[in-house]
Amino acid sequence: MGMGTIMGWIMGILILVILAVLVSCLKIVPQAQAYVIERLGAYQGTWSVGFHIKVPFLDKVARKVNLKEQVADFPPQPVITKDNVTMRIDTVVFYQITDPKLFTYGVENPMMAIENLTATTLRNIIGDLELDQTLTSRETINTKMRAALDIATDPWGIKVNRVELKNIIPPAEIQNAMEKQMKAERERREAVTRAEGEKKAKILEAEGAKESAILRAEADKQSAILRAEAQKEKMIREAEGEAEAILKVQQANADGIRMLKEAGADESVLKIKSLEAFEKVADGQATTILLPAELQGIASLAATWKESAKSRS
Repeated sequence: MGMGTIMGWIMGILILVILAVLVSCLKIVPQAQAYVIERLGAYQGTWSVGFHIKVPFLDKVARKVNLKEQVADFPPQPVITKDNVTMRIDTVVFYQITDPKLFTYGVENPMMAIENLTATTLRNIIGDLELDQTLTSRETINTKMRAALDIATDPWGIKVNRVELKNIIPPAEIQNAMEKQMKAERERREAVTRAEGEKKAKILEAEGAKESAILRAEADKQSAILRAEAQKEKMIREAEGEAEAILKVQQANADGIRMLKEAGADESVLKIKSLEAFEKVADGQATTILLPAELQGIASLAATWKESAKSRS
């Protein structure tokens, strides 16, 4: 193999190495990320999204930073309340890196720093609250922790968006007492609900009885009114019937007398017809009727006339 061939191989290898180095210096930063660049160990700059070229052998990517909102779920931390009750609380922190340079150089281990800061802040806040306040003031605790962590993490290039208390675990004896209290409260509410239901049922029953009594009284009243009206109508009809009968009798008598006058009957016949009217008035009863003397004579004559008429027949 000649010298020329060896030189050719060496040149080919050098070209390949140079190409490999150039390719390694070409960097594309994806969306929601940032690259922290150092040159000879010192901070050079921060690459944002896009295409970048670094200086070979001088520049290096010190850290790739994720700019998305992230979630840190920390294990339960023992805390002591103001009334000396020890409980365990685990928290969830939602944070976002806003400054890649500060995040890279501000603190050695950012996640451990946030965890420890969360634990100490939680102990400080819970230490000013009693047990009942701790169990009922989650929103207040979340707000205070977020504000405290946000201020403390600003030098690290981190923004704390939200802090949530995931679980509050009181001691076993307190938890049992709370469960008994909740059971008693639930039974009390059920008893109150039953009592209110029975009260409403009694009220409805009383209202129904009242309504029924009112309806019965109204019905009796209407029935009495109808009976009275019927009795009144009956008496009116009977009175009208008697009056009409009397009118018809008087009209018949008047018509009879008028017919006798029209037939030329004399005064004696009229008096006899009047006697017959008195006879009908007596109606065969033991009734004493006083007549004038002349009517008595006419009556005797009328009786004799009737007897002779019967003998002839």
